[in-house]
Amino acid sequence: MANPAFDDRQGVEKTVSEAQYVVKIQSYSSLLKNSVDKYESGVFQAGGYKWKLVLYPNGNKSKNVEEHVSLYLSIVETSSLPSGWGVHALVRFFLRDQDKDNDLIIQDAMRKEWHFHRTKLECGLDQFIPLKTLNDVQNGYLVDDTCVFGAEVSVTREKSTGQGENLLMIKDAISQKHTWKVDNFSKLDKEFYDSKVFTAGNQK
Repeated sequence: MANPAFDDRQGVEKTVSEAQYVVKIQSYSSLLKNSVDKYESGVFQAGGYKWKLVLYPNGNKSKNVEEHVSLYLSIVETSSLPSGWGVHALVRFFLRDQDKDNDLIIQDAMRKEWHFHRTKLECGLDQFIPLKTLNDVQNGYLVDDTCVFGAEVSVTREKSTGQGENLLMIKDAISQKHTWKVDNFSKLDKEFYDSKVFTAGNQK
């Protein structure tokens, strides 16, 4: 697993670091009966960052999702990251066919790569899978009231602007010249001398 290494001169480093995280939910029906709106997985690592999966078993109501399961990947513990951080990641969500012991790969075809940053901590699929498809016993996704889902996360690019500078150009700057005449310079014996106060740009 690669650790994030930022190049402050360029601010971007390209890497590929992949991790897979699997969640097995038993008594899935109890989530529905108890009106559990959201389930959050434990924290896992990929590409030197920490993540968790966020599942809405009845759909993400804040986005008016109906008759579907919603699934998202969330980056967590970001307070220690440099200012201006950004992470690009390829994410492959999957749902396991427990009868055939293989995975149904579900990936957003419109966006192969997601960009996580300070104001976008969560990305994913509003309509991960229809509830009807999940509950159909012939599909093997829900067996003995148990389902298995997860995500493969590959960090592809990282960005940091933790170091830099800010240049402020002052419009219509006031130019001021001050001349300090020092007599008998060769005879000065103190460590330093202060000039008289003068004004420049309305400042003293």
